[in-house]
Amino acid sequence: MSQIRNIGIFAHVDAGKTTLSEQILSHAGAIRSLGSVDSGTAHTDNLPVERRRGISVKATCVSFHYQNVQINLIDTPGHVDFSAEMERSMWALDGAILVICAVEGVQPQTEVLFEAMVKQNLPVLFFINKTDRENANVPLVVSQIHRLLTPKAVVLTDTDRVSEIICDNWDDLMERYLDGEQFSRLLLDEKLAELTHTRRAHPVLCGSALKDDGITTLLDSIVNYLPTPKQENELCGVVFAAQQDKNLGRGVWVRLYGGSLKNREVITLDAGIDPITGDPKQIQHKITQIHDANLVPSGSLSSGEIGVVYGLGDIQIGQILGNSSILPRRIEPGQLRSPLITVQVIPSKPDQMQELRRACGILSGEDPLLQVQYIRMFNELHLRVMGTIQLEIIEELLQTRFDLSVTFGAPAIIYKETVSSHCEGFVAYTMPKPCWAILKFEIDPAERGSGVTFSSDVPVRKIMARYQHQVEQAIPLALNQGRLGWQVTDVNIKLVDGNHHLIHTHPLDFIVATPMAIQDGLQRGGSTLLEPILAARFILPSEYVGRVMSDVITMRGEVVDSIHDGDRVILNALIPVQSSLDYSITLAAFTGGRGTMSVQLHSYRECPPELGRTSRRRSVDPLDTSKYILAARSALEGGIFNLD
Repeated sequence: MSQIRNIGIFAHVDAGKTTLSEQILSHAGAIRSLGSVDSGTAHTDNLPVERRRGISVKATCVSFHYQNVQINLIDTPGHVDFSAEMERSMWALDGAILVICAVEGVQPQTEVLFEAMVKQNLPVLFFINKTDRENANVPLVVSQIHRLLTPKAVVLTDTDRVSEIICDNWDDLMERYLDGEQFSRLLLDEKLAELTHTRRAHPVLCGSALKDDGITTLLDSIVNYLPTPKQENELCGVVFAAQQDKNLGRGVWVRLYGGSLKNREVITLDAGIDPITGDPKQIQHKITQIHDANLVPSGSLSSGEIGVVYGLGDIQIGQILGNSSILPRRIEPGQLRSPLITVQVIPSKPDQMQELRRACGILSGEDPLLQVQYIRMFNELHLRVMGTIQLEIIEELLQTRFDLSVTFGAPAIIYKETVSSHCEGFVAYTMPKPCWAILKFEIDPAERGSGVTFSSDVPVRKIMARYQHQVEQAIPLALNQGRLGWQVTDVNIKLVDGNHHLIHTHPLDFIVATPMAIQDGLQRGGSTLLEPILAARFILPSEYVGRVMSDVITMRGEVVDSIHDGDRVILNALIPVQSSLDYSITLAAFTGGRGTMSVQLHSYRECPPELGRTSRRRSVDPLDTSKYILAARSALEGGIFNLD
């Protein structure tokens, strides 16, 4: 098998990423003619909506050969609303190219992307693009990279600096260098590759994708400096994307880190925890078809390769195949950015609600962070989204792919809540028989950002181990909505007493009882509303700094620091989502587009009740005991479990 490079191209908006991808494909002979973003002919923009709007919405994989090396290239979106696509792409990669505009320099989104790459242990090449543009300043951008991203960046053409960074890592070479030896390019490339693989150096290249400058050097650097995948015999892979084929059905993009997959092979997947026994559940699927990275039927997938696998049903994005310990990185959706607003999706024709649910279910299968939620009590459908651009794209996708016309309700912020003080929650679920589950919890507030912890002091002679497993499995259900209607977080929950009955306790009794006891405690302890706080980074001409600082204070935010960077100022601030939803539009207006803003979730903090809002319950309240038990017994799936 030939050598492989699995790489991704990332950039902030308008850095020229897709144009660069087109040039790479052209130089490698993978396409006959260059496509254009502006004309809607870019080969990596496959969706009609991408071609019409001239923006990348979904990550696209293209495979080609260069110098006898197979390069699997993933071109990712640049807009922050599609950060989830960027993040999922990183799961499949062995290296990355981070594109930076020679005029605009390092942008806040550039910093967010590089930080994510560091966390994912990805080797990175920098490509400073648009060097042909007026006001391009490569030395300034290099200094920004050193100051704002990493001091380990080294310009490839700066032989002296390359020699120095190599000598810093090998004492024997340092002695030879001090003795006056001039290292050969072959030695420099060999050592620089080793440093790049281990993220002790990041080569910097320059050029212009539009003018076809520096592309060959970039391709050579991909081959020379980025690593080929390790070969592992044991099966290990990750599902990082999904797509629909009108003939084959749902297919999932898989990166194999070990082992192999073949047509008609039966694979076993983890399917969560059995709520009754607490044991892991597994499900088997038979692979019906495998395509390579160019969507050509291949029949198999080997370690290090990327392809599309059909026949795995509704397997979730982020699912691990085989031995997860082989993975070089953690697979955690929503780490780069997670949705902070929710909207109601309303079909133009009321009788199309079921069709809309199915369509949104398909979109959610491709982007699980959408978290489609159908509220039966009100016949409403809700989505969680990143921002207004994503909403516009969803509207167009529903129209073009599913022939569904929709409107959206007003965006609402996703708050959270926590318990205000120490409390106890109790339930004796013993009527109407047959049932028996008695529980007593202690619930305490915890530090912000700590999440939920659960422990038990109850011996198994009072509550059998499998019933205690049920209690633990039911905690997320119990905390899905608190007394204010939001997800409960930052609490420590301890099971301190209770008992089962050898005759009257039935399967699932403790799952039904847990939300009743937890909600009893939350009502006693009181509720504190928590609002999302953004870490915002502004890049501004100096004359607008005072205005933005004043606006931050008006938005109930705080300025963390400011850094003078040449003729611009980098301003860091913390601001509530509630007061800053449309501020990027305001900023662009009064700065004439010269000011930029990038945000990511920083934390949740207490919110004045009069400035926040409650959320209505999406299912029967566990404290409405008679209705809740009826829902649990007569329609368990739709009554208390199925909140979507």
